[in-house]
Amino acid sequence: MYIARILYPVKVLGPGKRIGIWFDGCIHHCPGCSNPELWEFRDRYKTGTGTLERLLDRVLASGPVEGFTLTGGDPFCQPQALEAVLDLIRPVSGDILVYTGFTYEYLQTHYPHILKKIGVLIDGPYIREQNNGSLLRGSDNQRILVLDPALKDRYGRYLAQAQNEIQNFTTVDGVISVGIHREGYETQIDSILRQKGLKNQ
Repeated sequence: MYIARILYPVKVLGPGKRIGIWFDGCIHHCPGCSNPELWEFRDRYKTGTGTLERLLDRVLASGPVEGFTLTGGDPFCQPQALEAVLDLIRPVSGDILVYTGFTYEYLQTHYPHILKKIGVLIDGPYIREQNNGSLLRGSDNQRILVLDPALKDRYGRYLAQAQNEIQNFTTVDGVISVGIHREGYETQIDSILRQKGLKNQ
């Protein structure tokens, strides 16, 4: 499997303190994508279930985990790896939110057994012309589908009260900005960095 990053606590992609798992690899290549560096499958991100389990155990020991958010890349571009990750994390929390560029209808036809292991699905390609800052959605064509009835109240409250926020994590690769960004955010970041004498890599 190809896993690019694991971050905790992610507080801007679903309710509560979550573990965010970014899959590497995506076939959609949506213009304006916030993570184009995760389109190609890169050997540096190749890992095994055992290594992932050990990393997750370390995170679980560091604080409370109230859910998981799986994104990328596109997790469904690695269906077998996605199912292995779901089986690994479901005993911890059933609040598993998955982002995908595929539609629910396509996944229901091809991977219905995987959908049964997901709590919430946000589906559809990113369309930058429809980026209006909607909560949890990169663009308005995407849908928030609560697949697990046990999560309907939790997400109903969250969607009624929460606002889009951006959360920055410092890693060995630099600063990773997490959340739903408005179109043109990279230009704004580049401008701020230039004012400080820095360069965005």
